[in-house]
Amino acid sequence: MTEAAADGLNLAGYYDYYDTPVKIMPTAEGGLIAWRLDLRTGGWQAADDIIDEIVFAMGGDIFVRSAERFVQRVEEERGLSLSGEGPIFALYETVRAIDEQATAERRAYTPEEAALVAGIRRRTFVMFEEQLQRAGDPGADPTIAAS
Repeated sequence: MTEAAADGLNLAGYYDYYDTPVKIMPTAEGGLIAWRLDLRTGGWQAADDIIDEIVFAMGGDIFVRSAERFVQRVEEERGLSLSGEGPIFALYETVRAIDEQATAERRAYTPEEAALVAGIRRRTFVMFEEQLQRAGDPGADPTIAAS
């Protein structure tokens, strides 16, 4: 994979890999590194073993995502998979309440609800990623939400 990166192909990016958010990032040496969302912790797990599959087997259960869609997917998964105390989890509860209301009424989000949920998820992404950085998670990157 290092050769492909050195040849100028832009293979870095954001993906859904079998319903799990994955990011592939360039390394300082000119190669690539992959990080898969760990649904147990909300942190990042090294996943270099799936780079070739993602890059060369696009389709099926592998999808390219924009940075914004990636942030939304990560926070959707964290909000569904994790529980705890504190401001991040209070915001996850807010999103869950909006979702439950829309589901109970058998409707999609209103434009206002959609904007609120997207804004909350951008905010929780940054908060969670900053927390991961402080804890030493090498895959954490809060700047993705600003992309």
